[in-house]
Amino acid sequence: MPRSLPEWTVVDFIHTGPWWQNRGILLLNICLVLPLVTSAVNGLDSSLVNGLQILPDWQEYFGHPKGSILGLINSAQNLGCLVGLPFTPLVSDTLGRRAALFTGSLIMLAGVALQAASLSVEMLIAARVIIGFGLTFCTNAAPLLLIELAYPTQRGKITSMYNSNWYLGSIISAWVCYGSYDHASGSTWSWRVPTLVQAVAPFAQVLLIWFIPESPRYLVSKGYEGKAGRILSKYHANGTDERDPLVVFELAQIRHALRLEQEINKSTSYWSLFSTPGNRRRLKIIVAIAAFSQWSGNGLVSYYINLILEGVGITDTATKASINGGLQVFNFVVAVSAAMLVDWVGRRTLFLVSNSGFAAWTVSTAVYNTLHKAEAAKATIPFIFFFYFFYDIAYTPMLVAYTLEILPYKIRAKGFAIMNLMVMLTSAFNQFINPLAINAIGWWYYIAYCAWLIVELVFIVVCIVETRGRTLEETAALFDGEEPPRDIQAMAGEAATISMSMIRPLANIPETPQKENYGHFELYDRHRPQSQIAIAI
Repeated sequence: MPRSLPEWTVVDFIHTGPWWQNRGILLLNICLVLPLVTSAVNGLDSSLVNGLQILPDWQEYFGHPKGSILGLINSAQNLGCLVGLPFTPLVSDTLGRRAALFTGSLIMLAGVALQAASLSVEMLIAARVIIGFGLTFCTNAAPLLLIELAYPTQRGKITSMYNSNWYLGSIISAWVCYGSYDHASGSTWSWRVPTLVQAVAPFAQVLLIWFIPESPRYLVSKGYEGKAGRILSKYHANGTDERDPLVVFELAQIRHALRLEQEINKSTSYWSLFSTPGNRRRLKIIVAIAAFSQWSGNGLVSYYINLILEGVGITDTATKASINGGLQVFNFVVAVSAAMLVDWVGRRTLFLVSNSGFAAWTVSTAVYNTLHKAEAAKATIPFIFFFYFFYDIAYTPMLVAYTLEILPYKIRAKGFAIMNLMVMLTSAFNQFINPLAINAIGWWYYIAYCAWLIVELVFIVVCIVETRGRTLEETAALFDGEEPPRDIQAMAGEAATISMSMIRPLANIPETPQKENYGHFELYDRHRPQSQIAIAI
């Protein structure tokens, strides 16, 4: 009686030892540092104006900007981002992820040069707009390159670390401003040096981007399967062979997923995000978590932290700056730690824990605002760290990562642009509406936030789907019904089985593989000697 072929999955072919001992994965992760720093660039650029405002030389040089002028300086970067946002998916999908990152970095360098040479407020605002315009190309392309190029077992951690690096940029901005003030006070270099620091990462990206590999998904979509196979072979299979079962498996999944997407999404315009039930479900989740990332009380924290510190007698600028700086370091540590847990604990679990912890800080602040007592304010200070602990568990590391992995390739760049637009709109709401609402209805506004947090938690419970333990193609197909993910896995398994049969007889494959637990994956130890199969183990 003929034997049935075994069902191969990606876990049968992945590297199971320390990743740094695999030359291909080591080289890949070194390459991924380049797009990974883009989020730190975003954090540095976004935080820079706040840091510059504390510098007397900057204030004097630009005439102590206040009111609408200061508001325009602060929002100029976001205006540039909004202008560039509709065009970023076009460049990423047409010219490639690397070309989009290169274009954005080049534009940013021009903006930084203009900002460092600014002679007036008008030049400064124009420079900030140009920086924002370039930044939006970088922030669209970099995470796409990360999620589509990362090694299968490291994709969740690496893409979760991407957004966590925002705090790293914020920390660098704060300390550079402090250092330039300490060493160059009384000179325009006290504010020009922090501006020039903005150019370091974009300059490195312009110089080095063409030395790192392109997204295999992009290459397959353009018909360059040979190039995609060589990249996967070099970085995922340790450069062994393009017929390596892992390479064959991944290419088969990418190819079949693109074919299924073509059948489901007849076009690849922004309208495609609304054209099918699966895409509408994806868009609903993306818009929701983007809004939750800004409407969970973090806008209130940002608005009240200075008043709370002054309310308990902390009025010294250096002390307030050190507390705020310590908060940024705390945020970075928690976010990176959570990024390391996404594949072990699961995305849905982290979202549930995160949303469950939000309300404590909001209630505490409501008590302070109502009673106006220093005792309540003192309790509120540790609650700020408590709030950000829960916020950083999910929304810092997974806002970008979860959005990208549930979107199919054809609409991934466009859906990501919609997520970024929603973040900008809800952030603008925080900047303009929160102060007005707090002045108008006082602590009742916090009660409204508590009610909204309950809505968020219910949505997370009902709508968030667990995605750990799946390949990118299997995850993206989850919302199109039960059949597509199984179909994608079956097609790839069949291709891998054929590849295996070319390397050794099927009779050597045991009927019942022994499972070995490895983190969130179930790895199969089929006792395959390295001499018989060229896979990275």
